Amino acid sequence: MKKEITKYYPLIPVFAAYLLLFLIGRNISGMWQLVAMLLFYCALGQAFNIFLGMTGYVDFGYVAFMGIGTYGMALAITKLAHIEGLGIGIIIIGFILALLMSTLLSVAVGAVALRLRGAYFAIATIGVNEGFRFLIEGARIWNGSEGLIFTAQLNEILGREAASSLMTYWADIMVLIIAALAAFVTLYYMRSKIGYALTALREDEDAAKVMGINVTKYKIIAFITSACFAGLVGATSWALKTPYVFPPEVFEIHYTIEAIIIVLLGGAGTLLGPVAGGLIYGISKYYLAIFMPGFQLLIFAPIIIIIIVLFPEGVVGMLKYRLKDSALARFII
Repeated sequence: MKKEITKYYPLIPVFAAYLLLFLIGRNISGMWQLVAMLLFYCALGQAFNIFLGMTGYVDFGYVAFMGIGTYGMALAITKLAHIEGLGIGIIIIGFILALLMSTLLSVAVGAVALRLRGAYFAIATIGVNEGFRFLIEGARIWNGSEGLIFTAQLNEILGREAASSLMTYWADIMVLIIAALAAFVTLYYMRSKIGYALTALREDEDAAKVMGINVTKYKIIAFITSACFAGLVGATSWALKTPYVFPPEVFEIHYTIEAIIIVLLGGAGTLLGPVAGGLIYGISKYYLAIFMPGFQLLIFAPIIIIIIVLFPEGVVGMLKYRLKDSALARFII
């Protein structure tokens, strides 16, 4: 029993960081906007780390899963708004649809791309988000390039006050919950057969095959899990927080680049890494934009390069090494 409990110790610093962020945003005036952004980056990093961190594969089309999750929530609200009595249930239906759509897309993409390895996989995924975006716009799927705007439907279903509260506060709380769930699933995978298999294929895929590990099966598990969390993040931080969907915005590739940076900064394949990476990236981006507007990217790029060069295994990777023989080692993985 004690062993079962101790294996979840690494969740303590992760949940403590999220609780601290919540308390800062809740109790310090003017900080909620920054906290909401940090929660988004932490959730994005936690979701992306399940695939990149545990397999070593880089998915440049990752934002497509966030975009399709956004459409899932948007379609639920716009298509079911006329049904009386759904109330908050329409949000639950939206999450279910976001999960379903991101799962279907990940299966379709994974069936082709996961047959490839290394750089070939990365190249194959580069065009996923742009290709999907142009398909939506060109074929006028889901209103095409005009997008979907559903502020009025949310106001009608939930009432103006409740809808405003959802967009300005509760959507961010849902992002926090998604980040916590992603961390829990990550640790569960790490401590199970799935995690050992993924670690083996990340270190040497050919050797893992020789040892009898079905690497394709475990890559698909990590790929779909990561895509599902991306869909939930999109449905919450985009569809509910800003109730409109435009293809050029939800399929913007820079979100994938940010996810990669966050995971590498914090430490790929670690549990605490996405939190550390999300905080470093988000705080740096926010304050550089305030104090050095127009020059933030010029300053931020070398900062990222320096951190990655100094800590090739990420900030948490360095921390693990420093604390490996201490009592704190059980909390840092």
